[in-house]
Amino acid sequence: MQGAREDVIVVGAGAIGLAAALALRAQGRQVRVIDRGRIGGATSHGNCGTITPSHAPPLAAPGVPLRALRWMLDPRAPLYVRTRLDPTLWRWLLQFGARCNARDWLQSTRARAALLNDSRLRLAEWVQAHALDCEFDTRGLDYVFGNARNFDRHAAECEALAAQGIATYCIEGADYARANPAFHDRLAGAIHFPGDAQLRPDRYTAEMARVLRAQGVVIDECLDVQDFSDDAQGVRVQVGGQVVRARELVLATGPWSRDWARQLDLRVPIQPGKGYSLTWSRPLQVPQRPVVLKDHSVFVIAWREALRLGGTMEFAGADPQLRTARLQALQQAADHYLRAPRGAQLQEQWCGWRPMSVDDVPLIGRAPAHPHVWLAAGHGMLGISMSAGTGQLIADLVCGRTPAIDPAPYRPERFR
Repeated sequence: MQGAREDVIVVGAGAIGLAAALALRAQGRQVRVIDRGRIGGATSHGNCGTITPSHAPPLAAPGVPLRALRWMLDPRAPLYVRTRLDPTLWRWLLQFGARCNARDWLQSTRARAALLNDSRLRLAEWVQAHALDCEFDTRGLDYVFGNARNFDRHAAECEALAAQGIATYCIEGADYARANPAFHDRLAGAIHFPGDAQLRPDRYTAEMARVLRAQGVVIDECLDVQDFSDDAQGVRVQVGGQVVRARELVLATGPWSRDWARQLDLRVPIQPGKGYSLTWSRPLQVPQRPVVLKDHSVFVIAWREALRLGGTMEFAGADPQLRTARLQALQQAADHYLRAPRGAQLQEQWCGWRPMSVDDVPLIGRAPAHPHVWLAAGHGMLGISMSAGTGQLIADLVCGRTPAIDPAPYRPERFR
């Protein structure tokens, strides 16, 4: 393959990379996708598949540092930091803590809302246009609360969400339990987000790959990109021991983007946040739509053949260990709220890394001083939710078209 030439190479076959490839192909570009693993096999795989404009508010919010200090040493808490000597992590945590104020919260909320809302609408269009068989459904999502003070606190934020175009309905706990028999009646309240949606992430990535291949896109799995260099004419990519020239290179490498950014002399404050999920066969009684058990930050979603529990955020570096305490925390939260919190068969226990940017806003755009290298990274827990909007934004920028949303909040060089 020495001397072979490509138009656009996308590194990463997760939801972000595949969405970028699909949007680029729609604009007439020839695309090749390369991944060192399997299609959708890394960060995208264990996702709960919720499409959530409701999650526009960032994790960095007023009051979070105090709650985080209480949680930090509890391995079952929603946020857990394993104590170790890691200057990069502690610098990231200090920067994150500094952003837990009203001004930065609003700035990140606006940026996330624009991308989430665009992605939600665009994803529905893609599902219809490409006949994506991925269990896409638009029944919305619910926050469910057992703690009355927590319910009141989140209900008070609904006005701020409405200002970002995010509709909400607050429901008293007893009323919600009567209408949703999958739950015990120990609820303080619920908030319904009618604009949210859901899909099954493994089928979403598999279906995008099917469409791309039908359009002539080559997707190379289990092929490692070792290095790249660029000049005014394009990019040289060293892949599988060979060199391929490309006109453009898109790096959609999730938690591993930080390593590539060093080569670009680009400061990318991304930390790998470890998330967990449990997947059961579908029990007889399931919630009517996806829910977040907000007192525990645990997602519950039912598909045709499965029930998935997901959540938690663990900062433990690149440790791949599946920690029993974290999985137990997911199950215990479901046990407390649901009448049928598990199916007959445990299908999968999973953990994986989410690319957490310090401002909770992804990095999307051209790498400074590298005219043919593009970055799409740092989507945190919202890679599936933001995939279609990110893919379209990258395609518009690469092709020199006016984007549907303002790209400025996502520019990769904003941390310089």
